[in-house]
Amino acid sequence: MGKSDKLDTVRVNYHQKVAAVQHRRGRPPLNREEEEVDLAVIAKRKQRKLKMEESDVATQKESPFVDNTCGGDSAEKPPNEATGEVSSQMSNPGSVHKPSEESGARYNRLKLFDKVMQKSLEKFIDHVSFNRFASTFRPLYKKNPQRMESIHKQFIEELRRTIQEDISRLIEEGRLEVKLNELDKLERAAKNNPDPAWRPSGVPEQDFCSFLMPYYQKQEAYMRLELKKIQAENAALAQKAQAGRESVAQTENRISAAVDEWKASVTEFERLASSLCPTDVFDV
Repeated sequence: MGKSDKLDTVRVNYHQKVAAVQHRRGRPPLNREEEEVDLAVIAKRKQRKLKMEESDVATQKESPFVDNTCGGDSAEKPPNEATGEVSSQMSNPGSVHKPSEESGARYNRLKLFDKVMQKSLEKFIDHVSFNRFASTFRPLYKKNPQRMESIHKQFIEELRRTIQEDISRLIEEGRLEVKLNELDKLERAAKNNPDPAWRPSGVPEQDFCSFLMPYYQKQEAYMRLELKKIQAENAALAQKAQAGRESVAQTENRISAAVDEWKASVTEFERLASSLCPTDVFDV
């Protein structure tokens, strides 16, 4: 079968499928121009997917996290030697560098996230097909199909660019790389911790209490410590106040003693004055 025969067979099958779909949806069958446009859109979409797959393969080969030297050596060596190297690496796990594994894990996580987002974006873009776009604006499509196709292309490009910008902004604002690094640290800490991980019991009250109890215990210990500090400060202030009271009492005693001495001296002076100078001497 020649190449033209295969294309004719594909077109016939496509026409039959489209006619069946239009019949199920209760819509009139597409004309020749619409079917040709759909075929062109599908072909372009397949070419775009192939280009994306080729670019993914190229990025994997050019990635600094992938060790291409091992693959090249194993491809050049005989099968027995390659299997021997693999068995020796499996028997000696210390030969594998841990930093490269960790950086590769982070790279794989970021790449996996990007791949998931790109795949979701492609599925979303596929839902905005040219058929749906043209059926929404069918009068304009009938007047100028080529213009409608260019509008659809511009719409898809703008939509893809806007969503891609939103994803990039989400990665920046959410600090995704930092969070993935924290996830790596938690994973390494969990590997080194022999204790079993916490699992919910199924009773929200118990899980909530187990989560809040350590916090309340820390707060209670902190309050007890602060209470001891305040009690010590109060005891020191009470001692200072008692010392002040004693000082005031001593001062009062000294003042009263001085007053008594002054009164006694005044009385003695008056007595001496009266004895030395009788009152009748000064009478006129």
